[in-house]
Amino acid sequence: MDVMPLLLLVAGSAAVAGAARRTPAPAPLLLVAVGLAVSYIPGVPSYTLDPHVVLPLLLPPLLYTSASDSSYLDLRAQLRPVALLSVGYVLFATVVVGWAAYVLVPGLPLPAALVLGAVVAPPDAVAATAVARRVGLPSRITTILQGESLLNDATAITAYKVALGAAVGEGATWAGGIGEFALAAVGGVGIGLLLMAPLHWLRTHLNEPLLQNTLSLLIPFVAYGVAEQSHASGVLAVVVVALYLGHRAWEVDFATRLQEEAVWKMVAFVLESAVFALIGLQLPIVLKRLGEYQGPAAAWYAVAVFLVVVVARFVWVYPATFLPRLLSKRIRAREENPTWRGAMVTSWAGMRGVVSLAIAFAIPSTMADGPRNLILFLTFTTVIGTLVVQGVTLPPLIRLLRFPGRDRQAETLAEANAQAQASRAAEARLDDLLSDERNALPPPLVDRLSTVLERRRNAVWERLGQVNPVTGESVDDTYRRLSREMISAEREVFVRLRDHRYIDDEMLRALLRRLDLEEAAAFREAG
Repeated sequence: MDVMPLLLLVAGSAAVAGAARRTPAPAPLLLVAVGLAVSYIPGVPSYTLDPHVVLPLLLPPLLYTSASDSSYLDLRAQLRPVALLSVGYVLFATVVVGWAAYVLVPGLPLPAALVLGAVVAPPDAVAATAVARRVGLPSRITTILQGESLLNDATAITAYKVALGAAVGEGATWAGGIGEFALAAVGGVGIGLLLMAPLHWLRTHLNEPLLQNTLSLLIPFVAYGVAEQSHASGVLAVVVVALYLGHRAWEVDFATRLQEEAVWKMVAFVLESAVFALIGLQLPIVLKRLGEYQGPAAAWYAVAVFLVVVVARFVWVYPATFLPRLLSKRIRAREENPTWRGAMVTSWAGMRGVVSLAIAFAIPSTMADGPRNLILFLTFTTVIGTLVVQGVTLPPLIRLLRFPGRDRQAETLAEANAQAQASRAAEARLDDLLSDERNALPPPLVDRLSTVLERRRNAVWERLGQVNPVTGESVDDTYRRLSREMISAEREVFVRLRDHRYIDDEMLRALLRRLDLEEAAAFREAG
């Protein structure tokens, strides 16, 4: 097996994503653009999206990291609008886009057109999360978009299977499709519910952070694989498990959390970068397979399908946002009042991604070559179109709509009050412990515990204070800088002692790790 193409893909996409952080361009768009350009450089390997790799190997970890970073409580509070988008909109888009393609493309069978509709219906979790993270959407809209992108793949894949069965003559029916969807949804959620408690028990009872993080990396694949083997939705199983484990992450020991956060950030960065680069690299493959649909006609079909995809989302989102409130007094009483600005952003933030392409590449050869190749081409142009057009214009659209910014002072006050309550509880616990003679400590160590607690309590309030008139630093900034300087001085001494063979490398690593943890703690305390 030649590993060089894989190494080039990972290294190249990581380099482009890293460079994107120094530019105004969102990383997903720059990666797609570079992939498109690089795909025509002579000697560049051919990167074909293999659905047997993308769906079981790339999708589970991407879904897991996105879901575990989401808020279960926020998602539960927005469950109704999330369900309307992840189920209702996907089915609506499948039918609308499929019917439009059937009408626009001469000779395209209706079942094949519905396959196209199902393939391009779901906004992608990777695209939605990457763009939302960059543009800083309001929290309610971000929760709805993330929830939709986490759950809609199950709907789209089921709709795709039903339409594909009809397209290849397997006699699939809509009644059977509804039953298959119910089985996939209920089964996926059920398997997730069955797995989440044992997996959490394992995480909290393994004593080695290394083993705990190994388990963490395996969890999304286990949940996805068990569900798919049971003909249930692996997507829903992964999301359910990840939401539960993320909600209970505070029960895992601190060393595991520190390592896990770093590991998953690295995994998400590498996979997201590679996924968007892969999208751009598909252009030569897609054009090569276009076959009988060539020239201006294919370009017209691509533009028409892209426009239908964009317009269909507006047609669904606005009624789905406002009609339920008009019809239900209970919804008006329980839910926050939506705005037309929020509906506008939700409608425009419908970027498609690698899942749509992977499903299109999975269309079997039993479908006629013409429709299969056209579906692949239209899927590719729709994915590129939504990423480029909507992805580029979404940040300026948000600025143009002038969403109210976050109240940083109110957030800091809430954080300070929370820390004050926690500090009072910690002080009471410390007093109780010190009253027991088994916990006797010398006064300097007691003072140190109290000082650390007081510093943590005061750090948040200090962020509201004045800045230094000489340096322009806040108290936080000065504290963090001085802490780093002190730790740096200690680190230099440890390295010098190692170089003079007073301590060995094993002891140096232990001492440096202790300093690293102290530096991280000082950084977090200072906000």
